[in-house]
Amino acid sequence: MSNDVWGTPVVADGTLFVSSFEVHALDIASGERRWKTRDVAWALAVADGRVHAADGPHLYTVDVADGTERWRNSLDGWVYSLDAADGVLCCGIRGGGVQLRSAANGAELWRADDAQQDYENPQSGPALVGGAAYYYGGGRLRCVDPRGGGLRWSVPVGEDVPSRPVERGGVLYVTAGPRVYALDAASGAERWRFDAPVVLFTPPALDAGAAYVADYLGTLYAVDLATGRERWRGRTGSRQGAEPAVVADNAVLLGSGETLYAFDAATGRERWRYAARGEIVGSPAVADGLVHLGSRDHSLHTVDLATGRLRWELGTKGELTGSPVAVAGRVFAGSKDRCVYALDSYYGTAVPQ
Repeated sequence: MSNDVWGTPVVADGTLFVSSFEVHALDIASGERRWKTRDVAWALAVADGRVHAADGPHLYTVDVADGTERWRNSLDGWVYSLDAADGVLCCGIRGGGVQLRSAANGAELWRADDAQQDYENPQSGPALVGGAAYYYGGGRLRCVDPRGGGLRWSVPVGEDVPSRPVERGGVLYVTAGPRVYALDAASGAERWRFDAPVVLFTPPALDAGAAYVADYLGTLYAVDLATGRERWRGRTGSRQGAEPAVVADNAVLLGSGETLYAFDAATGRERWRYAARGEIVGSPAVADGLVHLGSRDHSLHTVDLATGRLRWELGTKGELTGSPVAVAGRVFAGSKDRCVYALDSYYGTAVPQ
């Protein structure tokens, strides 16, 4: 399907949403474009039957079904990150701003101007996680009532490379600088912390028993969720990206440069490694025993999760952008050739239209 679009696809309500200069809504079954917005979308979030987007200084919401605009607001700043959940929008505003707004009409619920400014990107911007809003500022992680009730708690975590928190069972797992923190989500009380030798670049990736984090030198750590003790560590090459590890079927996947590594989640033993011909883009998508990864060699690669052997490869006329998405037996990927590709995830063939 070719609709002059690129970016990381988002799948919701049976529709594929891709943002470029506009938001495009594509029918998953046929690839036909259902609608597109008339405005630029530099930030995008989809929740509760609405598509929320920002073109920088403006925030707007349209219906998933037909793209009808519901409301539009002008903000006093540039939106660099946008999150949506449970009827609330969380906006990161350049220059240290945080705004919580109603998803129904855009009304402001709460704001602050003391957020961190060194790493203003979607990965470390304000976020809605587990029924609360979180943001970093002044070396502290702050938890805010998403409905406008104000600050719930604040804890010191340092000022180095913050990442998006992850919540599980009332516990918040946070990576900041060389540490992983486990905090009580209700009070912010520290349950444990794990100290790595150097700065960690990734948010925690969780399975039933461990949190997996990686540093910039390429060390992957498995940290026990109950105690914070190191279970094992594995080695990859040094890495620049902040993409988290991917955990699936007792395997932990981590990209480094042009190589994807797979480790046994229980023991840390390296199962396999797969080398593409260019740097891996985004995070791999895992579904139905297959791993799909984009590369700067202009190709989408699909390998077997158990063995790491190549199943199929699709070349495009541009670099892959963002992360592929795998759902319902199909894999979707955007390319800088201004196309979005929909493929049968097992065979790599084009989806019949």
